[in-house]
Amino acid sequence: MNIMLVSVTERTREIGIRKAIGAKSGDITWQFLLEAMVLTGVGGVLALVLVNGLVVLVRVGLKWPGSVPVWAALTGIVVSVSVGLVFGVWPAMKAAKLDPVEALRYE
Repeated sequence: MNIMLVSVTERTREIGIRKAIGAKSGDITWQFLLEAMVLTGVGGVLALVLVNGLVVLVRVGLKWPGSVPVWAALTGIVVSVSVGLVFGVWPAMKAAKLDPVEALRYE
């Protein structure tokens, strides 16, 4: 959530320009929600790749059987994206509520 709040603050001028040329509040909200979900989803995929690599190292190095079940991998990705959705709502709503005139004045 903090990263998304910083993103909203840094992009205040961009949000003001988009709203000034006709973007609706819903468009801004979806932009930031999708960005939050993509960021957390990519983090989930990277974690999954690292875990699979670790499992392969354990299988090869220690000769232990092991694998990551598909249901666990899918659950991890769904949870990651859900976290992005839940914690991206407030920054997205904050961005959508910005007044275009005030946002354009922001330095």
